[in-house]
Formats: sequence, structure tokens, C-alpha cells
Amino acid sequence: MSFILLAPVAVFMEGVKFTPTYLQSAGLNVKEIYIRSLVAALCFHAYQQVSYMILQRVSPVTHSVGNCVKRVVVIVSSVIFFQTPVSLVNALGTGIALAGVFLYSRVKRIKPKAKTA
Repeated sequence: MSFILLAPVAVFMEGVKFTPTYLQSAGLNVKEIYIRSLVAALCFHAYQQVSYMILQRVSPVTHSVGNCVKRVVVIVSSVIFFQTPVSLVNALGTGIALAGVFLYSRVKRIKPKAKTA
């Protein structure tokens, strides 16, 4: 549905830069672009489906914390893999996120669950 809604917008905004002829003239492999775009779309769709399945099983706060952990893992792995230099602000933000996740998990273990009537 989103493709149908956004395809005209993309063509309007990008114009001829979006056509296979233009991409080939720029030296790009159109078939490879299509395949990578399809794989990226399928991976994103699978990610969204798994995210909703997890949200059905855990509380929204736990899901949010898990999402925060995911972002920290992505940041740390990209720093290691791409050897990106990390500024003090980036390191501080990552540390705060990790500390928040750690404290949340500790409080979750200590606090007893409320009984429902």
C-alpha cells in the first residue's frame, strides 16, 4: 500500500533520476539495485513483523527498552566493523543507554508483579 501511495511522489520528486536508463548511464547495475532494494524491503518487513510479535508478548516499556538495546548494539557493532571514531558525546550517550537498560532490568527483577483481580 505504501509503495502505491509513495511511488508517484518519488517519481515526481526524483524525475528522470529514477529511470533505469538514467541509472545505467550513471554506471550503475540496475538489476543489482532492484535485487538489493527487494532484499532490503523484505528484511524491513520481517523486522516489523517480528517487532509486532514481540510487542504482543511483552509490555510496551520492555519492548521500548529492547529497542534501545538494539540501537546500542547496532552502534557498537558499526563502530567495531567500520572502525568509526567515537566522540565523547557518542560514548556518553551509549553509556547512558546501557546504564538505563541495566537499571531497568534490575528494577524489573526486584519489583513484584501486581496481582490482578
